[in-house]
Amino acid sequence: MSRWGMTILAGLALLMPMMPAPAQDEAAFHRARQQMVEQQLKGRDIIDPRVLAAMGKVPRHRFVGVGLGGQAYADRPLPIGEGQTISQPYIVALMTQLLELSGSERVLEVGTGSGYQAAILGELVRQVYTIEIRPGLAASAALRLKGLGYRNIEVKAGDGYLGWPEYAPFDAIIVTAGATRIPDPLIAQLKEGGRLVIPVGEFAGSQELLQGRKQSGKLTTRVVAPVRFVPLIEPRR
Repeated sequence: MSRWGMTILAGLALLMPMMPAPAQDEAAFHRARQQMVEQQLKGRDIIDPRVLAAMGKVPRHRFVGVGLGGQAYADRPLPIGEGQTISQPYIVALMTQLLELSGSERVLEVGTGSGYQAAILGELVRQVYTIEIRPGLAASAALRLKGLGYRNIEVKAGDGYLGWPEYAPFDAIIVTAGATRIPDPLIAQLKEGGRLVIPVGEFAGSQELLQGRKQSGKLTTRVVAPVRFVPLIEPRR
């Protein structure tokens, strides 16, 4: 197993393009990204300056599917393949802000997807560990993140419901798929005083974004907002 959590699979057709766009296109993407920050983030309730800076830096158009670059900075989720989506920029920023990061943390992400949320975290913390249950997405995200120069992000293909005990405990944990309940292994792998952000609820019904904090070995949560995420795959009982 490589440093990126898995041997890169032979099916390179699964990978989304990582070639940089022409200079004029990159300039247009930059303008769109700054407009996204001003209107979708600052214009709402994203106030953490470090989160805003990261959202203004990471090229979201490099994390979306073929032909979707022009929609990369719109306020909506986009497909990334295998029935999965990249969350709208506001939700990514909100969940990141709720982690209350200072810069020295080790963070676990459950649900790598295209790698965009991991890249945002990579701009903000010392080390990111991210798990994706779909091997194809894990492989493409690992290559994409490496190609963009991130050296503080470890990608693993595996069951995120179980966390990543080899690197626990974590200062913060973020789950980017909707769970029917907060997985006990994630609570166990969270440091005392650590923060956990997770959408909880039924996929076909209502989901709520929760922010949790571990105190005296127990997780205390509060409801932040109604959300809709693809379901977290849970182990069969």
